[in-house]
Amino acid sequence: MPPSRSVPAAGTLPWRVVDGELQVLLVHRPRYDDWSWAKGKLDPGEDYAIAASRETYEETDFMVRLGRPLPDARYQILERDHTFAVKSVRYWASTVIGGNGKPRNEIDKVAWMSPTQAHAALDYARDRDQLLALVAMHRAGELDTWPLIIVRHATALPRSKWSQKDWLRPLDPEGQARAEALVPVLTAYGPLRAVSSSSVRCRDTLAPYARAGKTALKLRDSLSEEVFDKNPERALKTVRKVIRRGRPTALCSHRPLLPAILTELLEVAADADVAALLQESIELGMDKGEAIVCHLSGTRADAKIVAAERHTP
Repeated sequence: MPPSRSVPAAGTLPWRVVDGELQVLLVHRPRYDDWSWAKGKLDPGEDYAIAASRETYEETDFMVRLGRPLPDARYQILERDHTFAVKSVRYWASTVIGGNGKPRNEIDKVAWMSPTQAHAALDYARDRDQLLALVAMHRAGELDTWPLIIVRHATALPRSKWSQKDWLRPLDPEGQARAEALVPVLTAYGPLRAVSSSSVRCRDTLAPYARAGKTALKLRDSLSEEVFDKNPERALKTVRKVIRRGRPTALCSHRPLLPAILTELLEVAADADVAALLQESIELGMDKGEAIVCHLSGTRADAKIVAAERHTP
C-alpha cells in the first residue's frame, strides 16, 4: 500500500571556510548509528525556515542564519504505528552566528568535515544531493550570500473606518498577529537591519522583529505611498542604497510601491527561477504580510540575486 501521508521536516547544512578550505557540519544519531544533516519534523503550523533553524540549534547547539535553499529530500519512513509515510525535508545552507557546537537531544556527535570526508561519511545517498549542490555554489562563488527581505505590510484598519491621515492608519488585530508571526521567520535569516516606510502600518509590521532582535527600526519617508506618488525615484534610490551596502535587511513598504521595487530587483536576478518568482509577484502582487527573501551574492555593481523564496501568511 502506498504511503498515506506526508511528514514535513526541515534542516540545514552549516558551512564555513577554514584556511581556504570548505567544511560542512554533520551530526551522528546513535539510535541509527548514521551520519546525516541536522534536521527534524515541523511543529504543527510551523514555517519550514523556522523549523530548520530551530532543529539545527536543538541538535547542535549552534544558532545559524539561513542562506540559500538546497535541494529537498523525499523518502519513505516507517511510523511507530507501523504505517508508511513520505518524509519531505527542505534544506538550507547556513552559517553559524552563535552557540557552542555541542551534541544535544538525539545526537551524540557533531563534526566539521571537508566535502570529501562528508561525502564518504554520509550514510544515505539522498543526503549527498544537498552536499553536491552546496559545493557547486561554493565553487561558483555564490554560496556566501546576504538576505534582502521585501515585506508588504500586514492588514490594517480599512480606510473607510479611519478618519485621520492615512499614514497614521494602524494594523488591525489580524495584522498585529501577522507582525508577531513574522518575528521567527525574519530571525531565521537574521540578524537583519529593519527599514520601513514611515507609515504606521509598515512601521508596526517590522516593530516586533526590531524589538526582538534589539535593532533600531529605520523609518524612510521615501518608502511611503505619499512620497512615492510625488517622486517614485526616491524609493528606488533607497533600495539601491541597501544593495550597495550589502547588509542583511528587511524592508517593509506598500502595495503601490512593490511592483517598482521588485522590478528594480529583477534587474539583478541571476537566473530564470529568481526572475520568474519576482515577475509573478510583480504581476499578481504580494499578499499583505508576505515576505520575499532574496539571497544576494556580492554588493554594489557585483550584486546579484542567486535565489529567492516566498513566505506567505
